[in-house]
Amino acid sequence: MKIHDLKPAPGSTKRAKRKGRGIGGHGGKTAGRGSKGQRARNTVRVGFEGGQMPLHKRVPKLRGFNNPFRIEYHAVNLDTINDCGLSDVSPEALFEQGLVGKNDLVKVLGRGEISRAVTVKAHAFSESAASAIEGAGGTVERLPLPFKQGRPAANGSAHQNR
Repeated sequence: MKIHDLKPAPGSTKRAKRKGRGIGGHGGKTAGRGSKGQRARNTVRVGFEGGQMPLHKRVPKLRGFNNPFRIEYHAVNLDTINDCGLSDVSPEALFEQGLVGKNDLVKVLGRGEISRAVTVKAHAFSESAASAIEGAGGTVERLPLPFKQGRPAANGSAHQNR
């Protein structure tokens, strides 16, 4: 079979309707546009309502809020830490195990049980996870976030000269 032998399945394609080719065929004279008026003479954009405020402008939009100061953590649960077999758990060790991404901030959550003493270093802990780790004889160490926290100062130079 060659490329010039390829053709669509029978009945899957239809010839385009040739409008405005005389009164002999269907779609002659007004070519399906009716008689007179703006839509008969030229095209009108989709959604045009004759000068009335169109629906897409009447409906409220741009709702919601994206907090620029949100901190995204990658969650790691106690059962995952228990199963990975590490005695010192840190973001680097979890990355080597393939559990978190290279630059992910890690938060330890309290799902599951931990049955051995481990040292866990992470950026955040839930209260239940911290108490479970310390209850099993392990230690919890909070790592500092790798960026400055909080909003910029309100007395910034951009707002002084107003």
